[in-house]
Amino acid sequence: MVAAAVAIGALTYLVLHGTTGNSAEGQTPTRSAANSSTTNTVELKVSQLEAITIAPIGDHEFVYRKQAVGIIDFNQDRNVQVFTPYQGRIIQTYADLGDVVKKGQALFTIESPDFIAAESNLIGAAATLDQTSSVLKRAIKLYAAHGIDQNDYDTAVANQQTAEGALRAARRAVAIFGQTEAQIDRIVERRQVEPALIVKSPITGRITARNAAPGLLEQPAAAPAPYSVADLSTKWMVANVIESDSPLYRLGQPIEAFVMAYPGRVFQGRISRLGRSLDPNTHRIVVRCEIADAKDELIPGMLASFAIQVQQPVSSLAIPMNGVVRNGDGSYVAWVTIDRRHFTQRNVTLGEPLDGQYPIVKGLQRGELAVTDGAVFLSNILYAPPTD
Repeated sequence: MVAAAVAIGALTYLVLHGTTGNSAEGQTPTRSAANSSTTNTVELKVSQLEAITIAPIGDHEFVYRKQAVGIIDFNQDRNVQVFTPYQGRIIQTYADLGDVVKKGQALFTIESPDFIAAESNLIGAAATLDQTSSVLKRAIKLYAAHGIDQNDYDTAVANQQTAEGALRAARRAVAIFGQTEAQIDRIVERRQVEPALIVKSPITGRITARNAAPGLLEQPAAAPAPYSVADLSTKWMVANVIESDSPLYRLGQPIEAFVMAYPGRVFQGRISRLGRSLDPNTHRIVVRCEIADAKDELIPGMLASFAIQVQQPVSSLAIPMNGVVRNGDGSYVAWVTIDRRHFTQRNVTLGEPLDGQYPIVKGLQRGELAVTDGAVFLSNILYAPPTD
C-alpha cells in the first residue's frame, strides 16, 4: 500500500513539474510550465536578448483619424486674376511667369482710350476753373466799383462754382483708373495726357499665369486674364469623403496630408470648409482644408492622401503591435518579465490597433516590464524550441 502511494505521488509530481533538467547559465533556452493551461515561461540566453526589446508598459495617445484622397489646389481666396479695368492695348509688361511681386507693383501698362478721355476732361476742367476764377476776381473788383450790376456778378460766381464741381468730378473719374492724388495733380500741373494706364498687382504673391504681351488688345473681364497672381504661402487640399463619414467632420479639425513627391513628409492643416451637398454619382461630400506651405513645395494638381482627426485624442495603456502575438483561436498574448531573462506569456485583451499600438483593455499593468518588439521570437521558442 505504501509503495503504491509513493508511486502515485511520483507520477503526480512528474505530470505537474515535468522531468528534471539542467538550467545552468549558457544552456539552450528551456520551456517550463508551472501550469501548462495558463502560463508558459521562456528563458533566453544573453545573446538572444538582442532579438527583442523590453520596455515598461505606459500610456499612449491615440488619435483617431479618417482616411481620404484628394488633390492640392491654390488657395482660391488668395488667387487673383488681374484684368484691365478698361479696354486698351498692352504697351509693356513688367513681370514674367514665376516672378514674386508685391502688392501695388506694376504688372503691365495699356493705352486706354477711356483713360485718355478722362485725363482730357480733367485738363479741360482745370483750365475752365482757372478761367472762371480769373473772371470772378475781375467781377469782384468791378462790382465793388459799381462797374457791373448784380446779375453779372452772380453769373461770375455761379460759373466759378460750376467749374469747381466739374474739376472735382474729373479728378474722381481719373482716380477710378487707379491714379493717386499726386499723379492727378501732376496731370493738372503739366496739362499733359499720360497715355499709359498702369495695372498693378492687387496682392503680394507669385505670378502663376501670364497671357499678356505687348500689342494685345485687352477687354475688361475677358478670359484669359493677362496675369494671375497667387499667395502661395497657403494651399487648399480638397478631398471627397464617403457619405457615411460625413457626420464626423467639423470645421477646424486638424488634418495631415501626404504627397508622393515628398515621401515621409507630413503637411499639417485644418478643415476650412465643408460641402453641404453630396455628389449624386459618387455619394461623396467635399471637405476643403487649408494648410501652410511657407516654402511653396506643394504644386496644385498633386494627388494627396489625407488623415483627418475626427475626435479628441484618447490616452490609454498601450503596447506596440510587435509586442503581441495572435493565436490561432483569435486570442492575443504578450510577454512579461521581472528579471529581463525569464519571460512569461500572458493573455491580454486589446482594442483596435492604431498608429502601430494596441490599446490595452485587460491583462497588463502600467509600469510592468514587457516585450515591445520580438514577441513572435519568444513564441517560436516556446512552441518550437531549438534542438542545439
